Amino acid sequence: MINLNANVNSVSPGTNPDGIGMPKIGNAAAGKSGFANTVKAVEKYISKVDEHQQVSDMSIKDLLSGKNGDITSVVSAVAKADMSFKLLVGVRNKLIEAYKQTMNMPL
Repeated sequence: MINLNANVNSVSPGTNPDGIGMPKIGNAAAGKSGFANTVKAVEKYISKVDEHQQVSDMSIKDLLSGKNGDITSVVSAVAKADMSFKLLVGVRNKLIEAYKQTMNMPL
């Protein structure tokens, strides 16, 4: 059985449960361009999540219109989109938490 509860802490860097191939974020050797690379990686992952959502919506529409009778592929596409979105929200929450901790640091 597949666990659909996304837990960001259980995902190792460079991998994720839905197989999108999220790039590793944060590289000590990146130097000055490290933040720019991180932003590009996050933008790429957001576009992948959007792509999964669009595929999921299209498969639902195809099922309802009768073009596709295979409900298991529709459920699979919806689960994949749901998992990638939950992972994205978890990463966003971690980034917000890190920002808040950084802002509370004394100078």
